[in-house]
Amino acid sequence: MPGHGRHLDRRRFLGYLVAAPTLAVAVGLGADAASARPAKAAVPSPPQPEEIFDLGDMQDLAASPTSGLITVHVNEDGTAAFAVPRAEVGQGMTTAIAMMVAEELDLPLGKVSITLADARPELMMNQLTGGSNSMRSMYVPVRTAAAIARERLAETAAAKWGTTADRVTTRNGVVTGPQGQTATYGELAAAAAATATTRAPAPRLKAAGEFTILGTPQGRIDAYDAITGRKQYTMDLKVPDAKPTMVARPPTIGGTPASLDNEDEIRSLPGVTDVAVITSGIAIRAEAFGQCIDAIQKVRATWNPGPVAGASDDAVQQRLKAALPDLTTPVSLLADTVEADFFFAFASNSPLEPDCAIADVRDASAEIWSPLKAPIVAQGEIAQALGLPQDAVTVHVTEGGGSFGRHLFHDAALEAAEISQKMGKPVKLSWSRTDSFRQGRAHPMCVSRIRASYRLGNVLTYEQRHTSVQTEFGHGLGDMVTATASKLPVGGGLTLSQTIFELTQSSPYDFGVTVQALNEVPLEFSTGSMRNIYSPNVVCAQELVVDQLAKKMGKDPLAFRRGFLKDKRLLAALNKAAEAGDWGKALPEHMAQGIAVHSEYQASIAVLAEIDCTPRTVNRHVPDAVTGPRVTRVTVVVDPGFAINPRGLEAQMIGGVEDGIAMALTSSLHISRGLPLEGSWDNYFYTREWNTPLDIQVIILPNTGDSPSGAGELAVAPTMAATACAYARATGRLPTRFPVNHDDPLGFTPLPAEPSTPQSPTDGLDHVF
Repeated sequence: MPGHGRHLDRRRFLGYLVAAPTLAVAVGLGADAASARPAKAAVPSPPQPEEIFDLGDMQDLAASPTSGLITVHVNEDGTAAFAVPRAEVGQGMTTAIAMMVAEELDLPLGKVSITLADARPELMMNQLTGGSNSMRSMYVPVRTAAAIARERLAETAAAKWGTTADRVTTRNGVVTGPQGQTATYGELAAAAAATATTRAPAPRLKAAGEFTILGTPQGRIDAYDAITGRKQYTMDLKVPDAKPTMVARPPTIGGTPASLDNEDEIRSLPGVTDVAVITSGIAIRAEAFGQCIDAIQKVRATWNPGPVAGASDDAVQQRLKAALPDLTTPVSLLADTVEADFFFAFASNSPLEPDCAIADVRDASAEIWSPLKAPIVAQGEIAQALGLPQDAVTVHVTEGGGSFGRHLFHDAALEAAEISQKMGKPVKLSWSRTDSFRQGRAHPMCVSRIRASYRLGNVLTYEQRHTSVQTEFGHGLGDMVTATASKLPVGGGLTLSQTIFELTQSSPYDFGVTVQALNEVPLEFSTGSMRNIYSPNVVCAQELVVDQLAKKMGKDPLAFRRGFLKDKRLLAALNKAAEAGDWGKALPEHMAQGIAVHSEYQASIAVLAEIDCTPRTVNRHVPDAVTGPRVTRVTVVVDPGFAINPRGLEAQMIGGVEDGIAMALTSSLHISRGLPLEGSWDNYFYTREWNTPLDIQVIILPNTGDSPSGAGELAVAPTMAATACAYARATGRLPTRFPVNHDDPLGFTPLPAEPSTPQSPTDGLDHVF
């Protein structure tokens, strides 16, 4: 990728000794530290905005003024602590941060405690988790703070022993002097503390060759708690008098209650303590969640329709097709063309953990607990809704059971706050699975139109017009775009969504005049920036057209890509994937390979997938499930720049593989009468055990840089694309509608629209196989 290696220069971070009882170190950032990488010299396809300055650069730039407000503490028990202003939702972020602290502090990993910071409005735009940016933005600041702490401890010990800091060493939390004297960090922590905040000398950060923790495979620091049930999620917290609460919801997306017609009956039900009509439905507080569900079955309410009441898949698709702009790139009369339109259905943004929050709202204050990725935005909007000043609202960020972009939105936290205020009591709110699927966030339906022209062995033009139901970005990224607009390499007049599209999408191929652009249809579905935002759909369509170009030009798909790729890192990943995945091997009829590449967030990746579309596999029967084609083998080759934790990176890649397969083959929402028909994970056919590849190989290339890229979303798009390309070769037909089974019979009986949450099942054993 052009310009790889740009990062926040370590020399521009300023360190401070913070006044505290024990050693505390903060870092600040010089004003010129975040800047765009230079573009390459002239190439057949001029660089696109994403290749010059991407979404992660924008996030770094927006966060830079408050980067100095993060602090590493050394405690008197010899441990180090850091409250990280990011969210942990299962991606392993806390482990990677702990590795940074342990490495530069010369402290065992087990002695580093990483917690999640409460909402801190003084951080402004430096407390948002998204865009695969956490490692990129935190890598140098956290290491710098830890290195200053190490040097301060060494200086303190040296002064105690009457020697100089260059004559002492640090290892495993112990400082050793020239005469064999030793002192633990805990013994030195108080003496090393500053009585006033002062500027610290710039530390020497370790070179990669000195690392003993960073770059090595490490297990999750929270793994033991997770597998033993000790890990605390929102619903595990014991907040006094916060009782189970759920909401009866309208039968259309975004509907509202007009009236509750049997309030007295609901209040009289067993266990029910409180009932309130709120913005989004009828809130019910009870002694147990089961009693909330029982009460929802009895609710009789009159509902106002939502903004997309009556909408259906077909109607939305027709709106999108009508909004597709004309292809405007001039095409030579002597050139041949490949043209195709692709359709992508709505996809659910539901994580495994249902949306949830705890709220305790008093007359002059409020306290919120929820797994939030944009807690400052949540704090501000909750305060406004409650009529309180922002500093009267405390927002605790809890660990989440998945997110994939969902927790960028604080719907549950805002709802819990409203309920608590109206009831005058603490509440422990949980959405049901059905709530999450039907009233939660979704990846928007979209269509992509592509035309590529070619002549005499060259691709002359590539134009991709992507038209989507509008994606909501009211969670902090929009504020970042506004704050950094003058420094972005995109034209004026773009919407927030178009700006983010421009900062995340680029073609990796030298295809002459290249245009990729977004326009949106303003339909008010509840949408969100699901994992990898636009890339899965854009890249899937692109790579299918690349295969079609190769076919028309008489070339093997691998050889064709080798001939047109711009970037040597991406080419290296492609070549390794072809080698490790045995590209071109003989396969039985109806089985095939597909290969795809992707660059994003300064990382490069290639994915090779093998698919089985034989009748025996496609028609196999699994009770209460869909089967269809099965991806049997996936080879992932990733160049992350610098892999902080190879084991964690491998897990991220495997998760992305499962997402990409699901989006290509089986997972989608069907909209009918303004509501998704899917109402649970049983209805939403994500990649399951019977469809997951038996063989997934992840190869991490040797480090090509000294800083990490963004990798949390990286594998989704190329896996979806490689799966689609393999499917096309196995079946002999170009798929243009995704997932490929979207138009098949549903495969499940939809739950009724009311009650909004079904009664809890009691026949689980009947579905065991």
